[in-house]
Amino acid sequence: MLQVLLKSIVLLLGISAACADEIYRWQDERGKFYFSDKRREGAERLTIKPGYSYHRIQYVYDGDTVKLADGKKVRLLGINSPEIEGRNKNAEAGGEDARWWLINALKDKRVRLVFDAEQKDKYGRTLAYLFTEDGLHLNLELVRLGLASLNIFPPNLRFSDELLNAQTEAEKASRGIWKRPEYRIKPASSLRAANYRGWQRISGRVKKIRATHKYVYLALSDHVDFRIERANLDLFPNLQGYVGKEVELRGWLNRSKERFSMLIRHPSSIKML
Repeated sequence: MLQVLLKSIVLLLGISAACADEIYRWQDERGKFYFSDKRREGAERLTIKPGYSYHRIQYVYDGDTVKLADGKKVRLLGINSPEIEGRNKNAEAGGEDARWWLINALKDKRVRLVFDAEQKDKYGRTLAYLFTEDGLHLNLELVRLGLASLNIFPPNLRFSDELLNAQTEAEKASRGIWKRPEYRIKPASSLRAANYRGWQRISGRVKKIRATHKYVYLALSDHVDFRIERANLDLFPNLQGYVGKEVELRGWLNRSKERFSMLIRHPSSIKML
């Protein structure tokens, strides 16, 4: 009852529920109580837990992007689902499966947004983890069902361990994309201009390391490498430990003439074979 009263007071005072965690209470000589968010001599400090704001979903673009009823576009953090057909992009295997699962999961449901270190991406979309009113973590469930893969983007690491465990479970059970032939591991030696686009799983043996001012490059061949930003090196084990080892890389390739390179932002995108 006290929590309900305090939340009502927060609204009456016009204090943001996101930041109002302190309310002060005092009595006058007639026993009447007063409340304020400003400290006052002799006042008792009351600590409250802010409530959640829930939102309706207006539209589901694909398995990792939705539009709220207020028009805000939200990109689900930590995951990547296959593309669906749209302007300037081709459909990818499993894209419609992810989209329809999310549509059904959101039917007659509202969601709350949980934020991480960054709240906007370079496209102006809101970045968030989505939870339904009954507590289902949608980002996590999409990964657990194999409808999306990990796309951990530092410094947004809040649920990285849980997401990684969910993906490991999906892989072992061969769910979703992990059983599709389109996402089988591709040897680095087979990369060509015609087959490098889209999210890829490629394999090869790390031959050597070289460094520049911004990146450390680990070469699989004279034509294929992966690179790690120096700013993210603290997240990785000693890179010398990869040399001579067979690895699988997951992500998107850049191409320059006949050379291919994959940007790796988090260790979860490298799997030892």
